[in-house]
Amino acid sequence: MEEMEEELKCPVCGSFYREPIILPCSHSLCLACARNILVQTPDSESPQSRRASGLSDYDYLDLDKMSLYSEADSGYGSYGGFASAPTTPCQKSPNGVRVFPPTMPAPHQPHHHSSGALLPPPAARNQCLTCPQCHRSLLLDERGLRGFAKNRVLEGVIERYQQSKAAALRCQLCEKSPKEATVMCEQCDVFYCEPCRLRCHPPRGPLAKHRLLPPAQGRVSRRLSPRKISTCTDHELENHSMYCVQCKMPVCYQCLEEGKHSSHEVKALGAMWKLHKSQLSQALNGLSDRAKEAKEFLVQLRNMVQQIQENSVEFEACLVAQCDALIDALNRRKVQLLSRVNKEHEHKLKVVRDQISHCTVKLRQTTGLMEYCLEVIKENDPSGFLQISDALIRRVHLTEDQWGKGTLTPRMTTDFDLNLDSAPLLQSIHQLDFVQMKVPAPPMLQMEECCTQNNSATLSWKQPPMSMVQAEGYILELDDGNGGQFREVFVGKETMCTVDGLHFNSTYNARVKAFNKAGVSHYSKTLILQTSEGPYPRMSASLAARLQINTMPSPLEFLQNSEQETCVSPVDIKKLVAVAWFAFDPGSAHSDIIFSNDNLTVTCNSYDDRVVLGKTGFSKGVHYWELTIDRYDNHPDPAFGVARVEVMKDVMLGKDDKAWAMYVDNNRSWFMHNNSHTNRTEGGITKGATVGVLLDFTRRTLTFSINEEQQGPVAFEGMEGLLFPAVSLNRNVQVTLHTGLPIPGFYSSRASIAS
Repeated sequence: MEEMEEELKCPVCGSFYREPIILPCSHSLCLACARNILVQTPDSESPQSRRASGLSDYDYLDLDKMSLYSEADSGYGSYGGFASAPTTPCQKSPNGVRVFPPTMPAPHQPHHHSSGALLPPPAARNQCLTCPQCHRSLLLDERGLRGFAKNRVLEGVIERYQQSKAAALRCQLCEKSPKEATVMCEQCDVFYCEPCRLRCHPPRGPLAKHRLLPPAQGRVSRRLSPRKISTCTDHELENHSMYCVQCKMPVCYQCLEEGKHSSHEVKALGAMWKLHKSQLSQALNGLSDRAKEAKEFLVQLRNMVQQIQENSVEFEACLVAQCDALIDALNRRKVQLLSRVNKEHEHKLKVVRDQISHCTVKLRQTTGLMEYCLEVIKENDPSGFLQISDALIRRVHLTEDQWGKGTLTPRMTTDFDLNLDSAPLLQSIHQLDFVQMKVPAPPMLQMEECCTQNNSATLSWKQPPMSMVQAEGYILELDDGNGGQFREVFVGKETMCTVDGLHFNSTYNARVKAFNKAGVSHYSKTLILQTSEGPYPRMSASLAARLQINTMPSPLEFLQNSEQETCVSPVDIKKLVAVAWFAFDPGSAHSDIIFSNDNLTVTCNSYDDRVVLGKTGFSKGVHYWELTIDRYDNHPDPAFGVARVEVMKDVMLGKDDKAWAMYVDNNRSWFMHNNSHTNRTEGGITKGATVGVLLDFTRRTLTFSINEEQQGPVAFEGMEGLLFPAVSLNRNVQVTLHTGLPIPGFYSSRASIAS
């Protein structure tokens, strides 16, 4: 409870809040302190007059803040924007907040011109209040400080806190020198010591049904009397009955009928009270975990102090033993070396102790906030609770974020990464110094930054946070995707590498090691990478044979090498297919191809056919993509299919031996490879039609579809090698590519029948 005390003190006077009010910024002030820091502002400087003169509210707020405090002083002062406001020396509150006492207004005297004419009285003045914690300036309306709601929840918490610090409760029936009370009767509302309880409240007859409580619990039950119904600050005769969601404040019935909340969304007060209590409780759960981690971290830091002491003694003894073995010249050098060790020792202790001090202060603040929030949750006043719940929830989340990554990590290692080389000859003793004789620690792969996309893999790593030995470079190794030997794919100083050109549907093992002049570190942990999207179940040998495809390992051994037989269905086949996302490749396309929609849409205005390839090539797995016909005029014949990277780009796809395609017009289609036309099939395309391409390396086939219906027989067989999706266009045809699709139903059905 003691850590919570700072939460209960006013930032101006430094004492417990007395009659606290809630400012619109959600901070609280004593009513008396709020009066003390009020600043008078002329009506001519109010927001209304500023709007009349062409300045916005934001201009007014900026001028207001600049006049209240300067860049060189974050304290508070009298309103310095007017010559009529005299300056006043500032003072500091017990909490360190600099405030200015209110200035006494000068007595009103008539103003006379030099000619003797009476001048008009000075302009009327408004009241301005600046929050001592967030420095937000507020103009008060005609109600003044009465327009701010009272923080009854905070008053209740302070009362409980002060009562918990009070002396022990005494018996109310002892005639002389009352003894300490042992029980309190909930029905009689009387505290009894043990003799008086036996004498005046025997456990028999009607009194046997009374409930006796411990004194502390009895004191709490006295405080938990029926809660006082809060009234509206705008309509003092009306009780709060609803909660305005937009303004985040309790409102009364009259506010909803006549006031500014009439068009706002409102909800039941009790429901919002329970909701915000639940949100605060959930936020506290996370903060509680952070506080627990912080306590354990402080124990770790204190243990580190002892470890540093022990390691320091051990290191010094070793150093002295080596230095004492040398002659007088070495003894003179020994003093300098010991000085180095002591400095390192002090530096480590200073860093750890500073971190202990920092974490202790932060933990104390966190614990205080937690205890304060727990006390607030105990309040039975919905409107009072809702007045401060949003601010408390934000504070709890903010405090939890402050315990984020790095806060609970030691800034210093306990080891002394130094070693004395005593091998040099006597004539080199004056050049004796500490040298680095340790190899780097194994790097750590950063799992959250490692990923695969299509047939590329990106890996990221870093040195362990506790390692003080520098690495001069790193070596990244991958196997061949089939569990073979590792090979080096990267050597350099960078800590991130992307490897392209991997096989689809393959599992790769990756590891990295560091090196410096002293040698090479051990390997990091091995990371398993699966190219293309989505894990799939590992199949049994018989199931693979029925599907006529090879068995392929799962990245995480998804089913632990399960050999269970299952019936083949279209769903089974879809789960076995790796999915790839890709776009068209502007770098390899013909210059007449026009790209748009993030390279997913292409068109060509040329009369001659022009070829464009996809960015991703395939050599394994089953892949399906579609092309939507966005524009199709005058019945040209675009071609769709696959090609090798060296395909000719200025003729129709399929004219050479590097492409396999289906070209189609509005009535029929043909398959073409190496300028050989086969399998004329009725059925063409129009605007809005969809052409599908299915490349199956497991069966080594290429199949086409139009509008989700297979177009002709299997187009080509014996497909192998690295193949890229390809299209040839001319005469203003425009198509859009769709990737990452499951295989179509007609292919699933055919595979099911074949099995």
